[in-house]
Amino acid sequence: MIDINKIPSPCYVMEEELLRRNLALIKSVKEQAGVNIILAFKAFAMWKAFPIIREYIPYSTASSIYEAQLVYEEMGSLAHTYSPAYTEESFPTILQYSSHVTFNSLSQFERFYPQVVAEGNKVSCGLRINPEYSEVGTDLYNPCAPGSRMGIISDLLGDTLPDGVEGFHFHTLCESTSYNLERTLQEVEKRFGRFLPQLKWLNMGGGHLMTRKDYDIPHLVSLLKSFQVKYPNLEIIMEPGSAFAWQTGFLLTTVVDIVENHGIQTAIIDASFTCHMPDCLEMPYKPVIRHATEAVAGKPTYRIGGNSCLSGDFMGDWSFDKPLQVGDKLIFEDMIHYTIVKTNMFNGIPHPSLALWSREDELVIYRRFGYEDYKNRMD
Repeated sequence: MIDINKIPSPCYVMEEELLRRNLALIKSVKEQAGVNIILAFKAFAMWKAFPIIREYIPYSTASSIYEAQLVYEEMGSLAHTYSPAYTEESFPTILQYSSHVTFNSLSQFERFYPQVVAEGNKVSCGLRINPEYSEVGTDLYNPCAPGSRMGIISDLLGDTLPDGVEGFHFHTLCESTSYNLERTLQEVEKRFGRFLPQLKWLNMGGGHLMTRKDYDIPHLVSLLKSFQVKYPNLEIIMEPGSAFAWQTGFLLTTVVDIVENHGIQTAIIDASFTCHMPDCLEMPYKPVIRHATEAVAGKPTYRIGGNSCLSGDFMGDWSFDKPLQVGDKLIFEDMIHYTIVKTNMFNGIPHPSLALWSREDELVIYRRFGYEDYKNRMD
């Protein structure tokens, strides 16, 4: 039983038992389907928890030079790396820390593949393809929107792949289902099927939310097995991010003031949506607050305001069984994926601590942040 009073505020708290439950499911899918499922750091990179993750999944994907280095140092393996663009300065390091490198464009491949050859072709190279099909409803997260900079469309490839291309990578999903993946694969085959028998691997990217309660795991396994029967030459790779940390923890905050203007009550907390829960404003989506509901007439109802000076740093409205008071704790559920990796120190607002609630019912503080963390970012 988690003792909230032992947790500093604000603090991200990951629950080990819930993390292990997700990891066990992901490993089961990997083994049933005979595919390679790896962790995407873009969603979750709290590296002090990697010893737990390595018990189930040993490999990771990186989207930048720093993520690739973190894979090597803290996962103890080489990264599957994709970036929209590599630079002359970054690419030698990318090669050092990667087993697979995916190029976003033919020009990037032509520019940097000679370095791969010079290093003895130790890295397997691929191209990111754009099937021009995605069921993601929010444009901000849709990599196949018209004019997207992500990936190569079929028309640009002609009938022959450049020498050295061993794999394809597509990423069209976001918190999606196996049925979204099924329809996407149909589009991939329609546009790029002429190349699939020639390749060694196909990376199906992220967005496979297989740890969500309503996800159809048997359908996913069947889909992947059928695809492999059709293309036995392909190693299938999947790199979900959210699925690993989905509903594995929360952000604990404290009410520090309550203000009212024209009948609207706002509870201001010691954290910030724009700094610490940015996806809430970007997606946007309204998070769940423990022991709160959607607005109910007649019940104490509040907007929740962040403590930055951004006017839009608030969300609402939530109802509670009793009026909120300064000092009350508010727990924002499911705040481990796409939060910590996207936080910032805008306004010099103190960053929430990072912690694990262990299987032994102990609070393990991974990191506390202070003034020097803020100051040194601009040193």
